[in-house]
Amino acid sequence: MEYTLSIILGYDAKTLREKVDLKAVGDRLLELGDMRNMSALCEKTWLLKVAGQLDEALDMANQCVRLARFTGDRKGLMQPRMLRAQVLQFRGAYDEALHELSSLINEAHTHDWRMLEALSLQHRGRVYFDQGDYRSALVDFKSAVRLRTDLGATDEEMESSLIAVAVTESFLGR
Repeated sequence: MEYTLSIILGYDAKTLREKVDLKAVGDRLLELGDMRNMSALCEKTWLLKVAGQLDEALDMANQCVRLARFTGDRKGLMQPRMLRAQVLQFRGAYDEALHELSSLINEAHTHDWRMLEALSLQHRGRVYFDQGDYRSALVDFKSAVRLRTDLGATDEEMESSLIAVAVTESFLGR
């Protein structure tokens, strides 16, 4: 679910949000053009989100969810729902984002989709972090680290979770 990692320059230590190369974001959006497959729509949603174009990102996220629902694949619906929750978070709709992400965590756990569970926990932790609920955020971030470690995630895949744990612990004075 991680998109073009070369676009990500790092993570902001105060917000945990991705720092991105906006020119690279624009270039990638141009490359994707009018592509309408699920992968392209999801990537466009993420790119619009990190570029701060939140109205467009929400429209695109809703398109992704509709398209995924047509397939009838519950696992395939997870990514678009997660993206929509992230856009809602960036728009400040925390309760909606928490509800969606909690639902995704429960569904992933039920079906033993451990990587999707870890990603959902990571993103729910970010919502808690944005709300200033650092204790809940830390629980989710540590759970995401445990799941990713158990799955043999690479250092690159672990980076955002480990940064989130360290930053959150610093906010809690640990």
